[in-house]
Amino acid sequence: MSKQRVRLFVTGKVQGVFFRQTLKVMAKKNDVFGWVKDLKDGRVEAVLEGEGEKINR
Repeated sequence: MSKQRVRLFVTGKVQGVFFRQTLKVMAKKNDVFGWVKDLKDGRVEAVLEGEGEKINR
């Protein structure tokens, strides 16, 4: 299994709907690490690190 780092930009209705909190819970559950932040333009940026299969979950 290979470790990967993925950078995501998520658009749409992602602010005010607990998107970051949900992503945090799912990341912990799947042993994935990284960070997530709201951007001024309404998108969310995330960097995820872990095994590729776990990130895909």
